Amino acid sequence: MAVSKSEIERRMRRFAETCQAGGLKLTHQRMEVFRELAGTDDHPDAETIYQNVRRRVPAISRDTVYRTLATLEEQGLVHKAEILSGRGRYDANMDHHHHFVCTECGRVHDFYSQALDDLPIPRSVTAIGRVESTQVQLRGICAGCAKSKC
Repeated sequence: MAVSKSEIERRMRRFAETCQAGGLKLTHQRMEVFRELAGTDDHPDAETIYQNVRRRVPAISRDTVYRTLATLEEQGLVHKAEILSGRGRYDANMDHHHHFVCTECGRVHDFYSQALDDLPIPRSVTAIGRVESTQVQLRGICAGCAKSKC
């Protein structure tokens, strides 16, 4: 899924501001890895990001992409989600949102829900530890896959 130009620009500004505030250099490789994520809501895995960035920056190494993703996650610029296959999938949408995961094609769709945001944390969970963030993941068959089965 494509992200609007204004949203990509907003994400890129946040990236630059966060790097500067954290003392991280704005290297060409970091910018290209983040730009790859900022321009999609497809939640690609690290290998997909590497392959796509490599088309623009042929000299980039797989190790650089993996290290950059780890750094971006540490800086709070991307979120790593374990979806279906156990592979880490990356998301540059740092607004509070939830995921719908298609169990057929594996696509991940972002959605927003105030009702889910407002769900109370059960006491049994707070007894286990302090909750720092929440995200609901719904699994089912997306409209595209359901349509192709008809």
